Amino acid sequence: MKRRSTSSDPAAAGARRQRVASEAARLLAQGGGDMATARRKAAERLGLRDPAFLPGADEIREALQAYHRLFSPGHLDPDRLRRQREAALAAMDHFSEFEPRLTGAVLDGSAGPGDAVVLHLHAEDPDAVAHLLADRGAPARQQRRRVHLAAGGATEVPCWELVADDQAFELWVLPPSAARQAPRDPLGGGALPRASLAAVARLLEASNKP
Repeated sequence: MKRRSTSSDPAAAGARRQRVASEAARLLAQGGGDMATARRKAAERLGLRDPAFLPGADEIREALQAYHRLFSPGHLDPDRLRRQREAALAAMDHFSEFEPRLTGAVLDGSAGPGDAVVLHLHAEDPDAVAHLLADRGAPARQQRRRVHLAAGGATEVPCWELVADDQAFELWVLPPSAARQAPRDPLGGGALPRASLAAVARLLEASNKP
């Protein structure tokens, strides 16, 4: 009898997705980085290249939280997460002219002590953010980050890395159109989750309620 391929077997595919998610979570916990890179490396190490075996962001996030509960229970600290979100809110107010959006681990709640506050800023001239940082005397290092714009596909954008009050920040500079159309989630599933200044304020208000 002909054997059914594992990619067409929901149970087998689900088990392999979980293996990739768990390995990606381990890579993220031990070395940091982004989910897309961790997923790719995890799939390569396990020899699982079929798209059916690639977990989504929620699956990797759940695996990461499970990893921290098992190996580093102090990692997921609600008080620290609240402080990180407060730092994000203050920075978003500071950069309000660039229509900031919060994304990443501080938004989804999986942030650890070393995770940066990732803000998307939007400007016609990418150097406008650099000029503002220079005017405020904020030492920052320029990098490049890859994003999948809703219109235009994958591209690299400037990213400024800095530390303020012991909190790391990443300021990605995207075109103005990306303020209205969020970039695509590199792991699939539609738009990349992001939050405006008002949404982050509501998130903090909700978390402060008894």
